[in-house]
Amino acid sequence: MSTATTAASAPASAAVRPRPAHFADVVRSEWTKLRTVRSTFFSLLAAVVLGIGLSVLISAVAAHNYTGRLSGRQVQWDPTRLSTAGLGIAQLAIAVLGIMVVTSEYSSGMIRTSLAAVPRRGWLLGAKSVVYTAVALVVGEIIAFVAFFSGQAVISGLAPTANLGQPGVLRAVAGSGLYLAALGLLAVAVAALVRQAAAGIAILVALLYWPTNAGQDLTNVVRATHSLGPWAGFGVMCLFVAIVVVTAFVLIERRDA
Repeated sequence: MSTATTAASAPASAAVRPRPAHFADVVRSEWTKLRTVRSTFFSLLAAVVLGIGLSVLISAVAAHNYTGRLSGRQVQWDPTRLSTAGLGIAQLAIAVLGIMVVTSEYSSGMIRTSLAAVPRRGWLLGAKSVVYTAVALVVGEIIAFVAFFSGQAVISGLAPTANLGQPGVLRAVAGSGLYLAALGLLAVAVAALVRQAAAGIAILVALLYWPTNAGQDLTNVVRATHSLGPWAGFGVMCLFVAIVVVTAFVLIERRDA
């Protein structure tokens, strides 16, 4: 009787045994951490409001001054670039939040708890990278398309406008979101390397000028002199981001928390 009872209870014990954690579980955990922190909401709200608001303001000023421009400068008129110009300030909010996603855990000591829960350190950094890159992409696309349509509405009637059906316009607008996604991934990787918010922010601000500015070629319709071209420039940025990301993955496995 005892043997039968033991045999009967064995399947039940096996059924309640917790399954091993998967990478998707770590991703869900990082998403929960990101969305439940108040600073995330305010940082992204600042990016959206400033990105769209500044784009509309720049578009309005440029459109009112269009008739006074020299004919040569009118040829270089790029209404798409003007209507998404606010992304220049939005990228700062995206970059800073990406830094804080990682460094806040180091400054508070919570990184030890995170690593205890996820011993595979590459999974932890990978989950943070996936979650924040996706968030930066979605927010970036929202800013870009809302700013574009708002900017064109302001420009209309005062200067030539653009629409998504024109050559290069859809690529430039959608490319703004891709650029911010790549920048978000870079921010996470840099933060994992330096582990300090001030140092990470200083490095990211410097990198916004080079080499990440090559990626901004993707957001232009009118090609600037001596530029690499939209996809070539973005490719250079992505190559640089990949190098930093790989370095971060290597070092997080070798260094103490």
